[in-house]
Order: sequence, then C-alpha cells, then structure tokens
Amino acid sequence: MNAGKTVVWLIGGTGEAVTLAHQLASSGIACLVTITTTTARQAYGEQPDLTVRVGRVDASALGEFIIAQRVGAVLDASHPFAVEISRGAIAAAQGLNIPYWRYERPELETPSGSGLIQYLPGLEAVLTPEVLAGERVLLTLGYRWLHHFTPWQRQATLFARILPSTLALEAALSAGFTSDRLIALRPPVGPELEAALWQQWQITRVITKASGAPGGEDTKRAIAQQLGISLRILNRPQLNYPVVCRSQPEALARCQAWWQSSPHPT
Repeated sequence: MNAGKTVVWLIGGTGEAVTLAHQLASSGIACLVTITTTTARQAYGEQPDLTVRVGRVDASALGEFIIAQRVGAVLDASHPFAVEISRGAIAAAQGLNIPYWRYERPELETPSGSGLIQYLPGLEAVLTPEVLAGERVLLTLGYRWLHHFTPWQRQATLFARILPSTLALEAALSAGFTSDRLIALRPPVGPELEAALWQQWQITRVITKASGAPGGEDTKRAIAQQLGISLRILNRPQLNYPVVCRSQPEALARCQAWWQSSPHPT
C-alpha cells in the first residue's frame, strides 16, 4: 500500500472479511485490514493495495487510530458477537464524519415445530439449573465466555471446543475445564466431525451462538435433529448500525462508490 493513501478500514474476524479484502484490493481500493491473531493473517496472503495489521485495536482510541492510518471509510466485517469493536468504530466514524458500513452475515430462519432447537436472548438464559444441571454440555461459544461457566463445573459435565491457541487453552483451563474435556479446532468444522464429537463425548446439550451458516449454525441445527440432541443458540446482540449491508456485493458496491467519488492523495 502506498504511504499516505486514504484507505478503507476493513474490520476483520470472519471468513467473509478475507473475501471482501481481496475484492477491494483487486478493485484498486486501498484496504487496511485489522485482525487479532497471526494465524488469521495467513488467509489474506500478499496483494497490492492490501495491508493487514495483526493485534487488538484499542477500542477507546479508535478516533486516533482512524486519523493516524488515514482511514476514509469503515467496513465492519467483524464477528456478529464482536460488539465492542463495532460500537467503538460506529462512534469514531460518526465523530469524524466518515462513512461506516456494517456487513452483516445473513441470519438463519428460526425452525418451527422443534423443541430440540431453542433460541435464547443471551448468556444469562443458559446459566440456569434448567439448562445445565445434570447435562453433558458442549460449549462452542469461544474461550472468552468460558469463565462464566466455572461455577457450574460441579453441577454439569462441561466440554468446550476452542481455537487452537495458547491463549484459548489457558482461558479454558483457568475456567475449570480439564484437558480431556477440551478440543482445539479452527472452524469450519464439517458435519461428520461435528456429529462424531457429540457422539464421542455423549453430549446431551449443545450451547452455541447464532453465528449464521459461515459459523456452522446450520450444521449444528441439522446434527441436533439427526441425533436428537438439545441445542441452545444465543441470539446475536442487537446494535444500532447506521448502515447494514446484507450481502458482500452490496458492501463492495458501497466501497467502490465512495472510492470513485472521493479524492485519494498519495
């Protein structure tokens, strides 16, 4: 990327962000992607007009970040549950009067007529004896949520799928998960492996997030029906996004229109 060029800041964290980054760069739109892990960096490769920055961006200093990086527009393709960075980016973009667009992966339709699959409003709804006590529970919520389940380790047999990272493993162990109740896998997880894991651990209940088809939500729903296993899905947090793009072509089109109508000094 040429030094000093105005860029689109693409907030990464999803597979769709990788595709959008490549499409933007291929269109000649200078793109700065932020991601949190070095493992995720590999998916982006090397491409002109594409810069990838690894590491957490301080949510309390996003205005300074935008100015320092010469960001002219923000495309938020972070995970549906990464609310902190989204809230901060919205506020910073509005404060600096630059465009903010949210790419929101499509939600799945709620299935009807199945008591096995239930959508719940938030984490508090699963931290109850009715959901956890006496169950063999698989958590696919991400390592940052596991500490909430520490008090339930003696009331339920808890298992967790985590990312293959030292940070995730340390968080899981600190939350009281033993090594025989952990598996480290990077998504996507295919249906055969997903089903085999549930059966191997004799799971009676799965708790996951409404992360859409790219996050394996549809796969888990199908396997729950197939195996007769209770599935509890946490609804996405509701944020007041200024502009929501429901498809990748729409997000790309907004970026292209902005790029073509704005000066880009180098």
